[in-house]
Formats: sequence, C-alpha cells, structure tokens
Amino acid sequence: MRFATLLADERQSQPVTDWAARIGWIVGLILFIALVYWLMREGWKWRGLLQSGIPDLPRIPEEPGAVRLELTGRYHGTTVAGQWLERIVAHGLGVRSRVELTLTEQGLEVVRPGATDFFVPAAHLRGARLDKGIAGKVLTEGGLLVITWEHDGAAYDSGFRSDRAAEHTAWVAALGAPPAENAPAADAASTADSTTTEGAR
Repeated sequence: MRFATLLADERQSQPVTDWAARIGWIVGLILFIALVYWLMREGWKWRGLLQSGIPDLPRIPEEPGAVRLELTGRYHGTTVAGQWLERIVAHGLGVRSRVELTLTEQGLEVVRPGATDFFVPAAHLRGARLDKGIAGKVLTEGGLLVITWEHDGAAYDSGFRSDRAAEHTAWVAALGAPPAENAPAADAASTADSTTTEGAR
C-alpha cells in the first residue's frame, strides 16, 4: 500500500520550472542583441561621418553610348582599393542590393533597385579581377567580380556577383587587370613571402 502511494505521488510530481530565471535569461539576451545592433549602427554612422568628404558620385548619363557588357546579380559593397575590409558607406555604397551592371562606351552604370545608383566614367575605370571576398562578404575562390575605379583621386574596389558567375571572366577581359598598387594586401603579402623564400634558396 505504501509502495503504491509513493508511486502515485511520483507520477503526479512534475518538475518545477524556474520562470523567473528563464525570463531573466531571455531579457538579458534581448538586451545583448540590442546593444550589439546599437554598436553596429553607431559604428556605421561614425564611418559615414569620417567619409563625408567623399564627393558625390557621377550620375548615369542620359546617352551612355553603345553597350559592351551587361549582367544582373548582387552588389556586395565597396572598399578602399586593395583593402577588402575598409568598407565605404558614404553615398549609399555600403548598402548591399540587387544590381544591374552595364558597361558602355561612356563608362560603368551601376543600377541598384532600392539603393543609390551610380556611374563610373570610362576614364576612371582601373581594371577588374576575380576574388573571393570584400567588405565582410566571403564567397568561393573567384566567385566575386571586383572592379577597381577612381573617384576624386582615390581608388576603390566594388564587388559584384553575377547570377551567372561564368560571365565574370568576360568583364575581367574587357576591363583588364587593375594596377599593381591596388592589389589586395593578402596578395601582396603572398608575393613578399614568395620573394623571401626564393631569396633563401
């Protein structure tokens, strides 16, 4: 009889949930996420303030000339040339978006639905290369088309990913390789290591 009573009591007993502790953890997590978001937003605003001296980008001309190449895909950001983590946020360049990219006789048209369009005159295009990362976005090796261009005496890299990645090579061929001084820092370091190794031999 006593055994049956104990068994019944055991079946009726349920683990007690410490709701106060659980709610405390949830509130703490929400506050932490909010803090991280606020810090990111403030960092973005501060970077934009530091880059406020960058002049407005040229607008797409009404008569851009004959079309040489076109692609649709994603715009992944713009950085200081050769420094893939130095993101540029001024004039909406830090906003990732869909993109319609057109190379014409006059230059490069960058049309971005939901974001700011911009134009790079042909005389300011400095070349293109295949890469794997830009502005915190990392893809497979060669999965990113990086176009180097100049504006107000400074060089920049803009990263694009076509919906058909095979199209990237045609853009590299059309625009040529960027100047050596704009090569990514990683490539420069690799070259330096290679030179050191050869010297040791």
